[in-house]
Amino acid sequence: MSSVRIRETVSESLFEALSSSHEVQQKVLEMLVSITKVSPQNRNSLAQTDGAIPALLTLSKSSSSIIQALSLSSLFNISLNPELKRSLADMETIYHLNSILSPSSPETSRLTSSLVCSLAMLDKNKAKFAVAGTIQLLIKALSGPRSLASHHLLSSLAELVQFHGNCTVAIRSGVVPVLINIVESDNGVDLAGTSLAVLCLLARFDEGLNAMRKNDHVVSLMVNVLKRRGMLSKEGAAEILLRLFDESEGYMTDALMGPYFSTVLADLSVRGSAKAREKTALLMEKVMEANMDS
Repeated sequence: MSSVRIRETVSESLFEALSSSHEVQQKVLEMLVSITKVSPQNRNSLAQTDGAIPALLTLSKSSSSIIQALSLSSLFNISLNPELKRSLADMETIYHLNSILSPSSPETSRLTSSLVCSLAMLDKNKAKFAVAGTIQLLIKALSGPRSLASHHLLSSLAELVQFHGNCTVAIRSGVVPVLINIVESDNGVDLAGTSLAVLCLLARFDEGLNAMRKNDHVVSLMVNVLKRRGMLSKEGAAEILLRLFDESEGYMTDALMGPYFSTVLADLSVRGSAKAREKTALLMEKVMEANMDS
């Protein structure tokens, strides 16, 4: 089917869907999700169809969770084309995504945050989300009970804070204690690992590191992560300990006073990932330098 024919078919179908029953809407949206899932050309055709994006945004406000999910899935598929990310992320769309990000069902929140993450992969879009207040909404959602959407919310936050200005917004909005709480309470590797990855991004700046230092148990928490968690978490914890040790030798003293810090470092230096071994070697070097100085 040619691009022109696809646009004509999509235009007719969406016009019909907007004024029809949920059953018709579902059928049309299932077709759109299907044709955009694997074909970049079809994504372009849909994005270039007059009124298609506004129609999908309208349908994503549906009271039907199925219609809402299919609409967001279609928009997410479109966002996979790099050249479409900028035009999709206009302020009106971002404010709309904000409106359904936090108070929604876990499935809607998952799909919305995935779309935010996809759009934020274009660096020029990152600041827009900060201006619209998306970062604060992500933090608010993450501070609540864990859900199926939590990992996607964290991934969106991780993408957004790769922009310096967004780090400042996140830190001043109280993200650090929220992330530390996730690391402390999470029983799953993924959430802790992604949270620590975000903390590492924030720790590049004095404001972020100072926020971590306000937690009296941050060193013991990071050492505990080195002992018990998955490799991604261990890499993040080692990076944060390096930054803390550079900040003050008192943090190194706190770590060495623990019963298993040296043992954990020795184990990671042999059995850790390449990145973990690199960070561990730097930690051991700092410990040896401190011992020589004393």
